[in-house]
Amino acid sequence: MSSASQDYRLSDALLGPVLNTLNAYQDPYLKQGLVDAGCVTKLAMNGTQLQLGMVYPYPCETQYRDTVMALTQALAKIDGIDEVEAEMDFKVKSYSATGNIPPIPNVKQVIAVASGKGGVGKSTTAVNLALALAAEGANVGILDADIYGPSVPMMLGVTDFRPLSPDGKYMTCANAHGISAQSIGFLLTDDQAAVWRGPMAAGALLQLVNESLWQDLDYLVIDLPPGTGDIQLTLSQKVPVSGAVIVTTPQDIALADAQKGISMFEKVNIPVLGVVENMSFYLCPECGHKEYPFGSDGGARIAQRYNVPLLGALPLNGNIRENMDQGVPTVVADADGEVAAIYRDIARKVAASLALQQQQSTVSIAISEEE
Repeated sequence: MSSASQDYRLSDALLGPVLNTLNAYQDPYLKQGLVDAGCVTKLAMNGTQLQLGMVYPYPCETQYRDTVMALTQALAKIDGIDEVEAEMDFKVKSYSATGNIPPIPNVKQVIAVASGKGGVGKSTTAVNLALALAAEGANVGILDADIYGPSVPMMLGVTDFRPLSPDGKYMTCANAHGISAQSIGFLLTDDQAAVWRGPMAAGALLQLVNESLWQDLDYLVIDLPPGTGDIQLTLSQKVPVSGAVIVTTPQDIALADAQKGISMFEKVNIPVLGVVENMSFYLCPECGHKEYPFGSDGGARIAQRYNVPLLGALPLNGNIRENMDQGVPTVVADADGEVAAIYRDIARKVAASLALQQQQSTVSIAISEEE
């Protein structure tokens, strides 16, 4: 992964040791040294102070402090460097796995969150993933594509929002906890139900995607309905999806349905970025004993079978449900807690995987053009 812009102003005596030191530090999510990953954009000296500029291809702001501390300790061992001044940033590039579909205006990447069956915590995962990406510094939106049972308005605490259309064509989005949100639930009152045939539901999905006023999003997270029906197929054929996340629980019936979801995305050439296992275990708050009421390692088995990562395992935790019911998801309600940390780790894995997919796609295009 090469950097788009490099400004190296070091003597030959310093440049080699500095680059070697930086490349010896492997980014835990890109699985590459910082130089090979193209993250190092600036090197200069001001007396004995090294000025280091870095731009990651994925959002990871919560990791900056620890990274700078580790790099400073390593770089300060080089003769001629007494201190390090580091500037850290990230830049998400536009990428779609379906190159023949036009991009969504103002949206760089689209992440589909899917499950083979209902009741596995897919919407909870989608909402917390979106908020975790935002916590890492990204501009994020979420689209509630569950036309028949929209739940995102309640989960984000914006059930009273009603979209406006300033120009008669595009609809405004809700803003909740720092992310944009759109849902069919904003257009229906509590006593209304979307009783539509498949094609009508698919058409409503495309309207929500293409006629919403998305504002310069790095990521649009789409919370799909459970299953592998018309809406999922429409998404793969009409929306420029970058990658998909599969949500499951450990029990066998959920895993069997999750496999169908993975197979569907593989057939339409949308990369599955990994599996999230919900209700993975129960941790007793009194004694700390861990139990597995729905079985163990199911997510890991299915991830291994399909050669995709296990992105994370979430505990069976009553606070996660309570936070959702109150409209303040866990990543916001308990930002420093263990569960929020798991969601942020999942978000960094997903974003880094997309960055690598985009890089590989760019290399493949370059090779084909040379041929």
